[in-house]
Amino acid sequence: MHNLSPERLRSAVVLVAVSVAVSGCTDLAVRLGLRTRLAGVPVSAVSVALVTRRDHSAVSALGPGQSAQLVIVATNADGQKFVTVGAGGGKVLFDSYVIDASVVNVSKRGRVSLPADPLLSEGRTGHLRITLVGHPGVAAELHIPVRYDIAYQLDFPGADGAPGMDGMAGFDGMPGMDALPALVDPATGLPGTRGPGGAGSNGGDGGDGSNGQDGWPAANVRIWMRLARAEPDLLQVKVLSGVRQSFFLVDPHGGSLRVLANGGQGGRGGSGGRGGRGGRGGDGFPRGMDGQDGRPGSDGRPGGGGAGGTITVSVDPAAQRYLSCLSWSNRSGDGAPGPAKIIVEPVSSLW
Repeated sequence: MHNLSPERLRSAVVLVAVSVAVSGCTDLAVRLGLRTRLAGVPVSAVSVALVTRRDHSAVSALGPGQSAQLVIVATNADGQKFVTVGAGGGKVLFDSYVIDASVVNVSKRGRVSLPADPLLSEGRTGHLRITLVGHPGVAAELHIPVRYDIAYQLDFPGADGAPGMDGMAGFDGMPGMDALPALVDPATGLPGTRGPGGAGSNGGDGGDGSNGQDGWPAANVRIWMRLARAEPDLLQVKVLSGVRQSFFLVDPHGGSLRVLANGGQGGRGGSGGRGGRGGRGGDGFPRGMDGQDGRPGSDGRPGGGGAGGTITVSVDPAAQRYLSCLSWSNRSGDGAPGPAKIIVEPVSSLW
């Protein structure tokens, strides 16, 4: 058997690792030592934490629609630690554990998420109980409070208009005919004068570009806001547009909601086609005239911007002081501000 150089060995290892990642063959990864399970490992304790996906900083609470990565660390009697794959940077597969979750959801890859609908978590706390497979006495628990001091955003945009078609290029002109060779004077043996070359034909005009289509108008939006509770204050918000409705709980001390209902931009006009090149004049004496180039086509006009949606806000008097937590943009596709109306009136419970 030939010995592999260090470079070839490293390449082989990388190739195997890539193959495992692409194929998703967990059992092969375990056999190669790239992944491991804790079956047979004498684990004495388990700890658990949540971290962000981007920089792995600690997460203490989740807001509706937010998620974080789960990190589980098992420790044996000698103090050796076994960390889960993913954000933990270890080799232990998550299927080494039984994960019981309430309020939150947990994926097979350890992604912990809170449903976006606040009705599913209002007044509740997320909870995880993590047990080592085959060892129900080795477990850890994690409580995940729900937070509402986050920035929400909803978008009800109008679609952009389709661009216009570009014009066809004009056909190039045909070249002029070359003059026949000069005849030889039989008396003198000298060539005579060559005839004139033919004129080239003119190039064809380019086609005009078509106009861009108008942008579509944004949907109209209705918003209701009330104080769900006091001390600490919490806002209850409902947003309705057509058949789409969304609910939010917003902590006015750090939380916010922004609603977008901007009209679509008009499609760009199609470019005019280039004019065809004039055909060259034929060779001769004199040389034939070149054909004229065709005129380029005109560019199409851009489409008009779609109208911004109308936004109507009903705010309960008790929540009026927190209107700054709510913002919106409902400009047309051309940038003109759209209509918005704020009504201060009693707003009953929204769910």
